[in-house]
Amino acid sequence: MSELPEPWLRGPLPGIPPLLQPAAHALVMSVEDTARAVDGLTETHLWMRPGGVGSVGYHLAHLSGSTDRLLTYARGEALTDEQFRYLKAEADLETTRPRLDDLLAGWRQTVDAAFRQMAETPATILTDTRRVGRAGLPSTVIGLLFHAAEHASRHTGQLVTTARIVRAMDGK
Repeated sequence: MSELPEPWLRGPLPGIPPLLQPAAHALVMSVEDTARAVDGLTETHLWMRPGGVGSVGYHLAHLSGSTDRLLTYARGEALTDEQFRYLKAEADLETTRPRLDDLLAGWRQTVDAAFRQMAETPATILTDTRRVGRAGLPSTVIGLLFHAAEHASRHTGQLVTTARIVRAMDGK
């Protein structure tokens, strides 16, 4: 357990606009919680699906992919072919089994990219409309940035719970 208070109680993150601090703090908490949850997991643990739930590895990969996609929409851009390939690959992770270190590094890089994007996002565009997905569903810049943080928090919770279960299954 960390000796530090939760990220939102540590003060503002440098360079992040005030209105985006809550989303940035949620992402910091996700990075910290995932790192603690996966510490010491074996490759077997990483890909176990107790009760058919998503594996720890799936949630870790999905954190990176989904956050990256939401950031793309927040910039007003369409997804790239590479992003579509990553999305498709998320369905086959139990077969490809990326390494834990690679998954963690990818998540940290995605969060770093989110911080850069938040730092460069002027408050004046936060309520600008953005379209999501092929259907072009309506959202806003701030809605997408907050959803990225909220979605990451949900998957982090699932990852943490699944990690505890797979450890308990081994008696660890």
